[in-house]
Amino acid sequence: MPTIRDLVSALRGRDGVDAAIVLGRDGLLIDGKSAAPLDPDGLAAYVPPMALAAVDLGLAAQRGDFGLMVLEYGSGTAVVSALSNEAYLLVLLQPSANLASLLYELRRYRSQISALV
Repeated sequence: MPTIRDLVSALRGRDGVDAAIVLGRDGLLIDGKSAAPLDPDGLAAYVPPMALAAVDLGLAAQRGDFGLMVLEYGSGTAVVSALSNEAYLLVLLQPSANLASLLYELRRYRSQISALV
């Protein structure tokens, strides 16, 4: 059976992926790989406050549980996905990366990915 480390390695190995980070809801790193000079521990700490805001928006807008958010920046994209009640996944992509393919696979394999955590 695949592990969290396998997931991180597979995501980080995709073309245009600068970081793949699995973190706890407390912002502590579970596993992650990133291109230098990105710091997986430091990046993980930023995710929970953003995810909590997304949860609040979902409740206020009556949209249900938080699942995934995409943040577009001038130099790339950040994808945050809820893996379970205990963990999030952060993936940082370069502008040239195939975002649609990543989003499709995260949604298609959501239950298998969640089972790793």
